[in-house]
Amino acid sequence: MSAFDTHHRQNSCCLPAAHLLVSLFMLVASHAAVSGPDGPAAPVLDAPETSRVEMTIGQAGFVVTLADTPAARAFGAHLPLLIDMAELNGNEKHAALPQPLPVSASRPGTIRCGDIMLYGSSTLVVFYRTFSSPYAYTRIGRVEDATNLARALGAGHVRIRFSRPAAP
Repeated sequence: MSAFDTHHRQNSCCLPAAHLLVSLFMLVASHAAVSGPDGPAAPVLDAPETSRVEMTIGQAGFVVTLADTPAARAFGAHLPLLIDMAELNGNEKHAALPQPLPVSASRPGTIRCGDIMLYGSSTLVVFYRTFSSPYAYTRIGRVEDATNLARALGAGHVRIRFSRPAAP
């Protein structure tokens, strides 16, 4: 037997393991390419009649696009909802929901003005400033045009109504 045959026979058992290792690496790399640093972003629902809700603050109205998450679907199923929200940290309004929602929390890293998230299983949060955060949230949705959101929410407590859009 030649030195090549001996070397080939000794290392041939490693080939399946090497292929498995390369395949595993490719799988992890492809998942990382479609995910953020702390998990996949929640896609937006496709059907406009189920993916959009109205958020009314006083006389100001905003359209919210719901995320494609179990929590967002459960939130939508409980509408209409009138909720009093308290101020926190100069960047968010928060309130306890009447019922807990499904949790699939991740750390978004950057919170954006207009994000609507679930903290824990029953605290609804409406963010009106963009900032970095180490906290984990479950995505509920996003205000489509948050240009005047901070002004509408004001400095203190606020009452917000979430509802389905009126039929045309």
